[in-house]
Amino acid sequence: MDSFYAPLYRFGLSLARNEADACDLTQQTFALWARKGHQLRDSTKAKSWLFTTLYREFLGAARHQTRFPHQDLELVKGEIPHLEPGIVDELDAQTILQALGQLDEVYRASLSLFYLQEHSYKEISEILDVPIGTVMSRISRGKQQLRERLSLAAKAPETKTIPFPGRESQHG
Repeated sequence: MDSFYAPLYRFGLSLARNEADACDLTQQTFALWARKGHQLRDSTKAKSWLFTTLYREFLGAARHQTRFPHQDLELVKGEIPHLEPGIVDELDAQTILQALGQLDEVYRASLSLFYLQEHSYKEISEILDVPIGTVMSRISRGKQQLRERLSLAAKAPETKTIPFPGRESQHG
């Protein structure tokens, strides 16, 4: 297997275009080989298996980066909602899904596809047949609406439905 390290690294470098990511891809590939390599029935296909695995790892990392892009905390500080520490503890999945259900449909669809179905912006754009910029805008606005609903829900836990500005909440 040592004879494959350098070619795999070079392949990883050609895909990732930086040394750190190429090293990570190569190491991840060998880690998978250590866990699953014994399942390969034809040892003459080891090289092909390693290169295919590295390529799949690269694609998986690229998809993850598309879905969850790295953001510098200082640059997005204003977008982070301020929630009291106790509020987070009081929220649960049912509350979040209920709040999501109260969003405008145009935002609900985009948020559901992004967070619940884990589609990329591009995939959502194709599904909803709207430009990718529209998808990004809808997700941003939908998150803001969702934050508002969740903040209201945390402040009024005795209600069965989440208060909606301009609508009466149902008690009971």
